[in-house]
Amino acid sequence: MADILDWVSLTLVTGLGLAGQRRLMECCGGPDGVLRSSAQDRSRVSGIRPEALLALSDVDAVRLRGKNELERLAGLGAQALCLDDHNYPALLRQINAPPPVIYIQGPSELLDTCCLAIVGSRAATSYGHRIASTLARDLAARGVTIVSGLALGIDASAHAGALSVSGKTVAVLGCGLDVVYPQQNYKLYEQIRQSGVLVTEYPLGTRPEAFRFPARNRIIAGMSYGVVVVEAARKSGSLITAEFALEEGRDVFAVPGQADSFKSAGAHWLLQQGAKLVITADDIIEELPLSRNIQQGPLAASESILHPLILEPEILALLHTIDPYSMKRDTLIAGSGLSPGRVAEFLLILELEGLVEMLPGDEVRRLDQS
Repeated sequence: MADILDWVSLTLVTGLGLAGQRRLMECCGGPDGVLRSSAQDRSRVSGIRPEALLALSDVDAVRLRGKNELERLAGLGAQALCLDDHNYPALLRQINAPPPVIYIQGPSELLDTCCLAIVGSRAATSYGHRIASTLARDLAARGVTIVSGLALGIDASAHAGALSVSGKTVAVLGCGLDVVYPQQNYKLYEQIRQSGVLVTEYPLGTRPEAFRFPARNRIIAGMSYGVVVVEAARKSGSLITAEFALEEGRDVFAVPGQADSFKSAGAHWLLQQGAKLVITADDIIEELPLSRNIQQGPLAASESILHPLILEPEILALLHTIDPYSMKRDTLIAGSGLSPGRVAEFLLILELEGLVEMLPGDEVRRLDQS
């Protein structure tokens, strides 16, 4: 087993990249072999960039950079895990191109629990937020670890849902552990840092750039037994995550949305391709291979995906007049016999309870509670 210093040092070599690291390690016998080999031997390996070979010519400088990185990680209470470390997540190690090193903050044992990814649109609807949060909450309450990418929208709701029941969650970042992105999720980042796990393949200080997120998505899929897509456009990062999962033989689940909603077009396409349709946590639990470690049986009424609400008769009557498809507020007012002010008051209550969704153009629709 190579020293973690050699693994980290090699990953920090400028211009080397994952493919170059793999080729060098295969030819030289691991990261320690790469650093011990001669410049001539390294130059014989095909596909290695000149700038990487130049950087490797000063092995002391390469190791010093690795040593500094490990010291900075320790100062944050974080650590690096390499591929041959027994704490490296077993599922992630099995994928086609596992990161040679991952940096984590939080208990490493959480990465080998029953992990399930929940992903979806950054610009999620209230329906998407509610379903992601509720699914994550109900799954986390049964012992499932929720994995997502700390993005706005569905990711954030999934993390928050797990945390709401003191469940476990893992955030996979497309930047360094010490970089909060997006800044709007700073509070959530701190909560996960304190009670969950932050994971990345990027060294400290790495800024978020667009090309890093597809790579981040392979880790989300790779460390999870399955991926749940709540809301996603036909071309989206969530579909990339689902495709990674399919390539690695992992389960893919999808939550149906409104038939004509472009924000659910990706989820509907997955369902057409054979993804399992998800309405409640039970639809997922029965498919997970580690079900023996998961609380079985129906959730208590307080934990079910749909909360029974006690509504005033007038509010309940208004709810029953709202269609699942969008309708104008004026039409609703005319049909309800209530004043515009009372309708506005009741709609606010219903929206806060997740029973209706307000749409552009002063329209409203009832959210499916079946």
